[in-house]
Amino acid sequence: MQSNDSRPPQVPHSGLADLLMPRLTESYGAAADPGRAGPMAAYMKDVSPFLGIPTPLRRELSRAVTKDTPKPSEADCAALALRCWELPEREYRYFAVDYLRWHVSRCSSGFLPVVRHLIVTLPWWDTVDLLAAHTVGPLVAADPALAAVMDEWIGDEDLWVARTALLHQLRYKSATDSDRLFAYCRRQSGHPDFFVRKAIGWCLREYAKTDPAAVRAFVTAERESLSPLSVREALKNIGGAP
Repeated sequence: MQSNDSRPPQVPHSGLADLLMPRLTESYGAAADPGRAGPMAAYMKDVSPFLGIPTPLRRELSRAVTKDTPKPSEADCAALALRCWELPEREYRYFAVDYLRWHVSRCSSGFLPVVRHLIVTLPWWDTVDLLAAHTVGPLVAADPALAAVMDEWIGDEDLWVARTALLHQLRYKSATDSDRLFAYCRRQSGHPDFFVRKAIGWCLREYAKTDPAAVRAFVTAERESLSPLSVREALKNIGGAP
């Protein structure tokens, strides 16, 4: 598959996924709390059902599930993530997102189509943002050729793909390609959706921790095209021209 291929990827064979998935479903299933599940789903606008496992407990269970297991290959990561994405309850996706964050260094640029599938399948900010910053970002940093794929993603009709392109440099700090960052913000400055406008402000605000003068200058120059939300978020910690 090509890095920007939108076809659903096949789930590869993985003995490690065969080992972990029964552990995971048994552990999470035993900890399910229907009383919490409803409010958790409502908070996420009912994008998915929930088991009702609070985050601290879920992370504790995840550590137990993965304890004393071997380091995964890229195929293992793909199989585990895709199989988690096939389960209805949101916590299984959270497990997959965490697992990819732990092991993204074991994945090549060829893993990007898998991540794109995760991004666009029942998307919401809770999974997309972590995949953007902690999986897509490291993949692009490890293979600069993938920046060309981000150049395609920023113009994608799927708002979550475009949001991922905006946020993938979120943790880059001084390694941020500021020209690309500002070009992406300019490209989507007129986007009508809240989640894209918010992402513009967020990525600018984060880069302002590294170069506040550059962000302030960009916002000043682009203020007429940027939404008030984007401007407010971008300048939240540094101030700027009124």
